[in-house]
Amino acid sequence: MSLSVPIEGSRALVTGAGRGLGRSFVDGLLGRGAAKVYAGSRVPNSWDDDRVVPIELDVTDPVQVRSAAERCRDVDLLVNNAGIMRLTPLIGSDDDSAARDELEVNFFGTLAMCRAFAPVLAANGGGAIVDVLSVASWVAPPASGGYGASKSAAWALTNAARVELREQGTLVVAVHAGFIDTEMVTRVKAPKISPADVVAQVLDGVESGAEEILADDESRETKAALPRDLEVLYPRLQRLWDGRRRGRARE
Repeated sequence: MSLSVPIEGSRALVTGAGRGLGRSFVDGLLGRGAAKVYAGSRVPNSWDDDRVVPIELDVTDPVQVRSAAERCRDVDLLVNNAGIMRLTPLIGSDDDSAARDELEVNFFGTLAMCRAFAPVLAANGGGAIVDVLSVASWVAPPASGGYGASKSAAWALTNAARVELREQGTLVVAVHAGFIDTEMVTRVKAPKISPADVVAQVLDGVESGAEEILADDESRETKAALPRDLEVLYPRLQRLWDGRRRGRARE
């Protein structure tokens, strides 16, 4: 069964809408004629478009998640964009607080939103869920190992939810990209894709019924290398990690 959702006239909720990719999602939805966009963020922003409804939403807060589902009962498109990256290694950290934070937001927060809004989407004809994942779903750089673990878990969640929700007519879309040019990766010196480009690809995919968006060359090349990840992907990461350690030793 092929599923798709038209953007024009849709009623969407975007988590993490205060800045970066989330804000671009709001702008992209408005540009394509969405009837209403709930802009969820921990600190709601003001918007100059009457179609935007700011809501206070921390995806790790069960009360706020339930409140959002009760308030936004007309939603037919959920964009799970909220996420954090602590840029902390798993083994070299003094404690596991960073990894727990990443799992709480990137995995458990996404799970909470999917659970809360699945009945809402079903009542509105099925709709769609978009989960913003990462190339780190498939390859875990040691400098941000907890982030990779959380995105791998979120990828598994997305795949399971797709199967579970197909019967109610809900399209579930996984979005993978390397570095997106947002505040989260300002310190990263590597090629980045623009948020607007990612959003355009995602909205095209929702309208065409695509279940996976590989938004840039890095995500496409990484997924293609998965059958040989230990030969192709991790030796490169090992060289980068070793070089970083040598650089620190010289400081």
